[in-house]
Amino acid sequence: MGDHPEASAVEGSADESSRGSAAVHLAARLPRLLVLLFAIAAGLSVANVYYAQPLLDALALEFGIADASIGIVVTATQVGCALALVFVVPLGDLIDRRRLILMQLACLVLVLAGVALSPSPHWMLVGMLAVGLLGTAMTQGLIAYAASVAGPTERGSVVGAAQSGVVIGLLLARTVSGSVADLAGWRAVFGTAGVLAVLMWAVLYYVLPVASKDGGLNAARSKSETSKAGALKAASTSSRESASGASLPASPTTSASTPVAARLGYLTLITSTFGLIARDRVLQTRGMLALLMFAAFNIFWTALVLPLSAPPYSLSHTQVGAFGLVGVIGALAAARAGHWADRGAGQRTTGIALGLMLLSWLLMAGMAHSLWWLVIGIVLLDLGGQAIHVTNQSMIFSAQSGDAHSRMVAGYMLFYAIGSGLGAIASTAVFAVAGWVGVCLLGAGVTLAALAFWGITLPRKMRAPAEARAAR
Repeated sequence: MGDHPEASAVEGSADESSRGSAAVHLAARLPRLLVLLFAIAAGLSVANVYYAQPLLDALALEFGIADASIGIVVTATQVGCALALVFVVPLGDLIDRRRLILMQLACLVLVLAGVALSPSPHWMLVGMLAVGLLGTAMTQGLIAYAASVAGPTERGSVVGAAQSGVVIGLLLARTVSGSVADLAGWRAVFGTAGVLAVLMWAVLYYVLPVASKDGGLNAARSKSETSKAGALKAASTSSRESASGASLPASPTTSASTPVAARLGYLTLITSTFGLIARDRVLQTRGMLALLMFAAFNIFWTALVLPLSAPPYSLSHTQVGAFGLVGVIGALAAARAGHWADRGAGQRTTGIALGLMLLSWLLMAGMAHSLWWLVIGIVLLDLGGQAIHVTNQSMIFSAQSGDAHSRMVAGYMLFYAIGSGLGAIASTAVFAVAGWVGVCLLGAGVTLAALAFWGITLPRKMRAPAEARAAR
């Protein structure tokens, strides 16, 4: 795949646009506090999608759902994720991302209140679907926004920081959820989440910057500077299109407010997302890796509460959720994966990360002998999963211009949603039949499939040295 002519064209276009962007990208490197804001906001947004996982036993008890079927709660959130990725996230390439994020967050507040007051399992499942939709739209919108305002030389690092916030948020969500549920019940979890969403709306409203048309920050920029930047950008784009015949501008600093994106109607915008999936080889490859990786990830986290809440462990929700804190260690350790991808080491990082994930299943299968095996396995699983996820996003953002970032992340995360949903429903079903060891075998099998897929799709120039070493 590395020798594919389309991939070569993308790389050449990216090199050319990187040179041109030096003249038109007027914004300096993003302030550290702004990068931290993106990470925190993305973490709080994605946490809403995962609050329910440590509560599956409580939800099953209150609504009379069998243990073998309770994974449907997680699957409902993943259906919401998929709907968001198809119909909502691409809107970031059509309308102002800042305004879109604030509207979504306001709706999320109302939905969280609805889940907290759910009178029946049907209302609860509908509410969880809506939480998955809005939580995902917020998270991916923030990541696409961060990528669009970051310069090309720091994009991987900024995306890595935001994605670290996402992984830490989804892991800490389990800890917070379990603790609040033990103190005040599962309904209080979603009520508290609603309060946090209100506070986050206020902060983002006053702090979130406005993106300029060249993908930088619009703060402290005069109208004359903006006009000059627009003229330079238009001239650069016109010359590139005349030379290459490209229909979209190639500059990685182009954002969702460019005229090309603005001219797309909503239906055309949605269709173009699937068009990107159909023709972009980087998106196809990294998306399939994401599907398998997140399936393995959700196989573990969905089933974990079932053995730990039952004898001989009988752990409380707080104790089960505390295992999410262990995962934060791995997530933080993988934060530099985007930095490595920026320097061309994305494939090597992927291979090492998949190997760590495969090893983690072997360790976690020994949970019956000692919970320490589980702890070490969680660190390796989250380290590997986070490294792959950050590397994936850095690579797909580098393959397309800024005005397609929302659609690229939507297409990529569609693979994630499918994998997560399948992993969740398969996990509880396998646990009901084969117990924890069966879950670990399932997760190891999916991870092994991802490792095989990565090896098959390696660029030839990278595969040849490995084959030569194997021959010796």
